[in-house]
Amino acid sequence: MSYLDATVDVYKEAALTPDVGLCCTTNPIWELPGLKIPRIMQEMNYGCGSTVNARDLTNEPKMLYVGVGGGMELLQFAYFNRNKGGVVGVDVVDEMLEASRVNFKEAEELNPWFKSEFVDLKKGDALNLPVEDNTIDVAAQNCLFNIFKAEDLKKAIEEMYRVLKPHGRLVMSDPTCEQPMNEELRNDDRLRALCLSGSLPIAEYVKALTDVGFGTIEIRARKPYRILNPGDYPTDELIYIESIEIAAIKDPMPADGPCIFTGKAAIYYGSEEYFDDKKGHVLLKNQPLAICDKTAQAIADLGRNDIFISESTFHYDGGGCC
Repeated sequence: MSYLDATVDVYKEAALTPDVGLCCTTNPIWELPGLKIPRIMQEMNYGCGSTVNARDLTNEPKMLYVGVGGGMELLQFAYFNRNKGGVVGVDVVDEMLEASRVNFKEAEELNPWFKSEFVDLKKGDALNLPVEDNTIDVAAQNCLFNIFKAEDLKKAIEEMYRVLKPHGRLVMSDPTCEQPMNEELRNDDRLRALCLSGSLPIAEYVKALTDVGFGTIEIRARKPYRILNPGDYPTDELIYIESIEIAAIKDPMPADGPCIFTGKAAIYYGSEEYFDDKKGHVLLKNQPLAICDKTAQAIADLGRNDIFISESTFHYDGGGCC
């Protein structure tokens, strides 16, 4: 049995018998006017963060969500596109697709505006999406890609890139880990399926996205997730796992490399009204400007003593340079 087969088995079981907190963490539910989330969807919220961000979802975007869970984020996405088939949900697990269909019926009773037809559920594989090229505005996955091994991860990202329109967004939440893991952990198929032993360092995760061609990366949140301790897992040291929320935007790749936003800002405090680096970055006096890491390094290299550059907060929320 491959690790992918083990993953299907885990989530087949989770579809048939909902397991609160399975593999992932419970998160605050988006509170939106007129949106009520059925309890069963919350119990089947098998994600480690949220991929729903209102600033991604203006003008009724065509959306794709891979790994449907109990349908909660599909319902949240449908809130922003109330058209037949406005949201596409793809999953390889038949039982999870059926659970979502059933849950949508309850969602219809709680939400007069919602119709199940807003979501087009499809049997499919993240490595071979049943979606045409350049047709999606916003694609998303929550706590799925961390399960994939390197070659499969590359293929999954390539598939998302393929289906996105130019400037489309891939919004994700996944566990990450800055510590090395031993081979026993890495090769434990069930721990990988439970979103524990496949976690990559953030830099590797980001590189996997930019290697495929995403020109802009936004790291929007970084928070604690799990501990793997020697008493319960095959490890000699305590391993700390975090989760991140990240958006990869299908912008053209800049000649000098991708724009990666990790929450840095620059503040000019010199004697003039503003500072202009003549490269498109204007800093008004004593007003922070969000900057990508590339711009942060370029400004730091100027060696000025009147510009402060903050450390990465890993909480970028739009605006700024680039």
